[in-house]
Amino acid sequence: MEEQKDIKPGQEEPVRSLGNLLYTHLYLKTEKKETVQHHSVSPNLAKSLPILAFLRPLPWILTGFFLFSFFWDFNGIHWSYFQFNLQFEGLLRILSVSGLIGFLTNWIAITMLFRPLNRRPLLGQGLIPAHKQRIAYRLASAVSDDLINPELIKEKIRESDAISRYRTQTIEHLSKVTSDSEFREDLKRWVHNYLTSLAENPEFRHNLISELLKEIENTLNDHILEKAALKTYFFFKGQTLHQFIDELLGKLPDTTVHQFTWIDTYLDELPDRMNSNGEAIDEIFSLVLHRLVNQLDVRQLVEANLKKFDEKRLENMIRNATNEQLRTIQYLGAILGTIGGFVIWEPLISITFIGSVFIMVWSIDRVVFQNSA
Repeated sequence: MEEQKDIKPGQEEPVRSLGNLLYTHLYLKTEKKETVQHHSVSPNLAKSLPILAFLRPLPWILTGFFLFSFFWDFNGIHWSYFQFNLQFEGLLRILSVSGLIGFLTNWIAITMLFRPLNRRPLLGQGLIPAHKQRIAYRLASAVSDDLINPELIKEKIRESDAISRYRTQTIEHLSKVTSDSEFREDLKRWVHNYLTSLAENPEFRHNLISELLKEIENTLNDHILEKAALKTYFFFKGQTLHQFIDELLGKLPDTTVHQFTWIDTYLDELPDRMNSNGEAIDEIFSLVLHRLVNQLDVRQLVEANLKKFDEKRLENMIRNATNEQLRTIQYLGAILGTIGGFVIWEPLISITFIGSVFIMVWSIDRVVFQNSA
């Protein structure tokens, strides 16, 4: 242990407050750790992009076929096989129109989810903007019930052993700080300055002296000899008990400054005491943390934040999460519409062929799924 140094008023720059002292030594001297940033990647994004790249030109192709059908559309072409007579004339327009209708229908349906943003006299309002409050409530309820709730948070805290880990790190850091001679001198200087400020405060001295005089008076009420001896002592000393206590308070900072070895002793023992009571400290922090978590209303928090979103921000949030899927639905509408065009052209043959293909694809998918399970 380093030799005890005398701390006198005015030595170096006084530490203004205990909070400033602790902040200086506990935070500013800690090593800065790099913050790990987790960049989330949209799941299956790599798989969705090739599909969109393949489907994106489909509406333009259908539009081109539709325009081309005005110039040539299998004019006069037919094919006979036994009793089947297939007329191909008009097929190009049927397929292109059906595909465009399927695409436009899905596009309009998806657009009507978000637009118009504000209520219009004739067009009304988009489904999501019109039910923003209900969506906020339902989404907040789903998050608080199934995704994030107090029990789940507490379970994750227990699994991560975060409290015990941070307690160990805190004790290690505290041991370094308390063994720092500069911190000890600053702490002793703060204690000295604090005692000096109390001793120089007239209101504090008056209240303390009054309380001490009352305690002494109450204690000596049943001890007549001691009371008489005390009065005799101060009579020959030429001062009152009040003056004597006031004089002691004035000398208190300077008389106690050399008795600060107890601070060194306490700081030396502090890390070991915290280590020996580690389980109790963990229980206390766990209890406090659990109470804070129990008071956290996740549903209300999520709902309040969602209600603050304007219609445009809510649309952007949903589109950012589902944009690829919504676009895929639009383009799949064009494919299904084109398939529907074949049904319009030749219902019996088309339904038979489409049904056969569907059963074959479903069977293959089922076999592959069972083998991979």
